[in-house]
Amino acid sequence: MGFRGEGALLTDGAPVDVPRDAAREAAHEELRKAVYHQNEPGPVERLVDWIKEQFHRAVDDVASPLGGGGNAALVVLLLLLLVLGVVLWRRYGAPRRAARAAGLFTGPRGPRSAAQHRADAAAHAARGDWEDAVREQMRALVRGLEERTVLSPRPGRTADEAAAEAGRALPDQARALASAARLFDDIAFGERPADERAYRLLADLDQTLGRTRPVPAAVGGGTA
Repeated sequence: MGFRGEGALLTDGAPVDVPRDAAREAAHEELRKAVYHQNEPGPVERLVDWIKEQFHRAVDDVASPLGGGGNAALVVLLLLLLVLGVVLWRRYGAPRRAARAAGLFTGPRGPRSAAQHRADAAAHAARGDWEDAVREQMRALVRGLEERTVLSPRPGRTADEAAAEAGRALPDQARALASAARLFDDIAFGERPADERAYRLLADLDQTLGRTRPVPAAVGGGTA
């Protein structure tokens, strides 16, 4: 399409007038199409880039011997670091959330029996060390399920994974197992203080599970 002043030519050469406002609006509409913006950074990336730019400016102001606003720049720098931390936390999650992928039995000691974990838990409870008591009691619970072959031994298993797997074999206790795993996670990763009640809850569930018989796995198949 060729342009001449305010007019445009149709394919047959007949002129047609296009008002300036209409032509400008048409151009704006064309530029709004997603194809022109598909490679542009998203809002989070733009915010991070802006924070980086402000951060570098603040650092330059603080480091400059001629800058008279060093204190103000330092305050701005701290605020930018705070904002950046919030952005990263919202996008990637709290560090302790990622730590939940660590195995339940990770530690310097090798494999231990359920009885040994129970004894350690009881010793911690007697001293009032409730966080360690909860940790060892949860290990005793899971190790006990492994010793009974309700769970297959697997390094790196988390409490949530153990609860989900055991819940399929012990459906009557599935809800209690899931609650125990959440309780353990909240305590082990610092979101909830440990106490005697939490320890007793896990110890009682450990005993209950010892008396619960697993449901046999269903055998698939049918008649021909």
